[in-house]
Order: sequence, then C-alpha cells, then structure tokens
Amino acid sequence: MHTPLVIVPRAESVEGQPILRPLPSAKCRSVGPFVFFDHMLETDYAPGHGMDIRQHPHIGLSTLTYLFAGEILHKDSLGSDQRVKAGEVSWMTAGSAIAHVERTTPEGVREGSRLHGLQVWLASPQADEQGPGSYSHHPVASLPLSDNLGVQIRMIAGSGFCLESPVPVLSPTLYAEVHMLSATTLVVPSEHAERALYVIAGEVSLGDGVIEPCSLVVLPEGEDVTLYAEEDSHLVLIGGAPLDGPRRMNWNFVASDPALIEQARARWAAGDWPVVPGEHGRIELPR
Repeated sequence: MHTPLVIVPRAESVEGQPILRPLPSAKCRSVGPFVFFDHMLETDYAPGHGMDIRQHPHIGLSTLTYLFAGEILHKDSLGSDQRVKAGEVSWMTAGSAIAHVERTTPEGVREGSRLHGLQVWLASPQADEQGPGSYSHHPVASLPLSDNLGVQIRMIAGSGFCLESPVPVLSPTLYAEVHMLSATTLVVPSEHAERALYVIAGEVSLGDGVIEPCSLVVLPEGEDVTLYAEEDSHLVLIGGAPLDGPRRMNWNFVASDPALIEQARARWAAGDWPVVPGEHGRIELPR
C-alpha cells in the first residue's frame, strides 16, 4: 500500500464554538467534492449560552451538518426553519446566493445543552454553481444503515458499501459514519476515486500504523484498504469523484471563477443579498 497523506487539523473557533479544521489544507485542497471539514468539538453550554452563528452568505457549495449530540436550529433565506437533531442531515445548496443561520435552540439556551458534530462543504459542479438554492432535511430513519459483524455503517450522503443516501448530492459522493467494535476490520473499497477517513474517537490502525485521532487520512487512489479497530472506534469516511476543475475559496464563497467570488463579496458588503426572514444581525465581510 502506498503511504497515505495525513493532515493534522488546526484548532479554531467559530462564533465561540471550538472546532478542528483539517480541510482545506496546504497539503490537500479537496477530497472528492469536499472542500471544507469542520469538527465541532464536544462542548457543554451552560444555561443562558449556546452556539449562535449569525446570518452569513454562501455561493457555489452545499453545506451538510450532521450532529453526534445536541440539537440546532437552521434558518435560511429560502424560508426554511428546521430543528436538526443528532443523527439527522441538514443539507443546503447555495447556488448563486443564499444566507443562513445555525444556532442552539431556545430550549437549549434556557436549560443548557451539549453540542458535538461535523459540518462539511461540498463544492458544486460548475454547471450548478450559479443555479437555484435549495434546502432539505433528512431524519435518521431515512439514512440507510448496515450493521454486520461488529461494524455499523450509516450512509450520510452519497453511496458506498451497497448503501445509498437520499440526500440530493450533485456529484458522486461518499460520506459515511462508521462505528467499529474492538478487534473488527473494515475493507474500504476503491469504488470512489478519492477517499479520506477521520477518526473521531478510538484507535484504528491502517497497515502498520495507528491513525492519530482527529487527523484526516487521505487514502491512496485505486487501492482497497483495510482498517482494524484496536478498540471501540468512531470515524467517518468522505470522498467521491474529483472536482471538475480547481476551486477558489474566499471566506464563505466557493467558485471556479474568481470573478464570481468578487461579485459575491461586493453584493454582501452592499447589503444586496437574500435575507433570512426575521433575522437582523449578520456576520460582516472580513477585510
């Protein structure tokens, strides 16, 4: 097996929520359609506090929020107003212009809450970059699940392992949550051209080495690889077809044409952008 690329994430904070961010990286700009990967670290919010990511814009991408613990409220400029619980998928496609907010629910702020999960961005194919925006919510019961010989796989988005998610991805995608009991193995097939894994908890070995928790391991293309759980472990697999050309990323904007990003920056700065109903606060354009 060729030596996999290991990306150590950088620690950051988004509106007070601590995160680890392995993508994008100088070593790797994308894995399949995935251009951004945030691990929202397990955080306990005291009563009166919570995550509050105010109104902000996107173009040229889809966001997917998936929680392991907690509940958030998603609102967007299409009029969506959705509670998202652990195990459910919140999927938003930006198209040419969308704005949204994500925050702790009012009950969570009042009573205190715990939050732990992932948010990823998937770059849209060039043909869809300037298309219409959309939003869909997918309950946990709608996501296909395989549970065999101590290895549980839930297909969050896309397809793999003979499972296919109902999330309306725009290009071939792999996004799976995996739970492995101690001493079990999982063969990750080469059915997707680009793949990576991220260990959330536990100890998993690949070849002769143990994967460091909270590191993104980009798997060699064209090779089936075998994972071994040294202990009960929790991880995700991402990947898919390579992007149909390079992407530029600036703040919350992703595009194949830099001019689209400059136009989006100017529009947001000028207030010429769809508004989330009932929202007045917003995150201003960084200088």
